[in-house]
Amino acid sequence: MSNLVVYPVFVFAFSFVVMCLSAWLGVSFRKRRPLEEGERQDLDVISAATLTLLGLIIGFSFSMAISRYDQRKTYEEEEANAIGTEYVRVDLLSANDAAKVRALLTDYLDQRILFYKTRDHGELRQIGIATAQLQSNLWSAVKAPAVAQPTPVLALAVSGMNDVLNSQGYTQAGWWNRIPIAAWCLMVVVAICANILVGYGSHHAQARVRPLLLLPFILGIAFFAIADIDSPRRGIIRVQPQNLMSLAESLRGH
Repeated sequence: MSNLVVYPVFVFAFSFVVMCLSAWLGVSFRKRRPLEEGERQDLDVISAATLTLLGLIIGFSFSMAISRYDQRKTYEEEEANAIGTEYVRVDLLSANDAAKVRALLTDYLDQRILFYKTRDHGELRQIGIATAQLQSNLWSAVKAPAVAQPTPVLALAVSGMNDVLNSQGYTQAGWWNRIPIAAWCLMVVVAICANILVGYGSHHAQARVRPLLLLPFILGIAFFAIADIDSPRRGIIRVQPQNLMSLAESLRGH
């Protein structure tokens, strides 16, 4: 199921169909076993409690998705700041070493922008390989002069490069941090129960088919919104590398 929630459109279609079938199942139960006198009030209480619980779970899940989205935006900003700061700190190195590190940082910045923009998994693997190689080259480029001449001034360049490498790890961790599958399963189970109860409690099964589709549609929209915000790469709402692109433009202008 972890691969299914990556595609928000599929989440909407799947949830809408499942919720409609759940409501239809409730209507079928009602036809087979009509409500007796006095049971209506108890069913209304249970339905209201179930819908309230469902609303709380959806709200909690939506809040989780928003917090993870904000976290990814924060990491993108921190990554741009780390790269920009290190680009300035390489002035502490010799002219040849500084030129080498700047060229590597420029290439590294391009790879980081591609990481945010690409949706193709094959291209993403190539970006990961290129990023890892550039990180190794960047570290070697600042390590060699620091080892040859260990001074507090050169330590600043090494520390800045360490921030650059760490920021990429934090970003990757933020993109892996998704809503747990257990939370999705809980939402789906409670939503199915709610639709069954709504279908079972309908007064006129034949005349209320269209109104019974409203709750599945609303739930489908809610699940779509949660999945879209929680999906870093496949959703409509995605983190744009605005800070990284702005940094790249400013570096090209130098």
